[in-house]
Amino acid sequence: MLMSTTNHIEGREVKQYAGIVTGEAILGANIFRDFFAGIRDIVGGRSGAYEKELQQARQIAFEEMEHKAQSVGASAIIGIDIDYETIGANGSMLMVSVSGTAVIAE
Repeated sequence: MLMSTTNHIEGREVKQYAGIVTGEAILGANIFRDFFAGIRDIVGGRSGAYEKELQQARQIAFEEMEHKAQSVGASAIIGIDIDYETIGANGSMLMVSVSGTAVIAE
């Protein structure tokens, strides 16, 4: 499925708007505990383990959004927005959410 942060897809015409689609993934408190326990993994100010968890959460959110778009017959998602929010007591969890407009494009 084509996905874009822009509101159009070059060379393709939007024939029909199928609605807003979303996807979410939440990283629990364990990732933060693991992150601090694995501080030795940090190289050059970056944590490979933490980045890997964020990438996995983002992938889950995108897959959920794509599944919802497919269920309404869309062939593309445009205007995608990606957000990261801390939630829970004392910001103990991180939520990755994505949203966009499912369209039928030709």
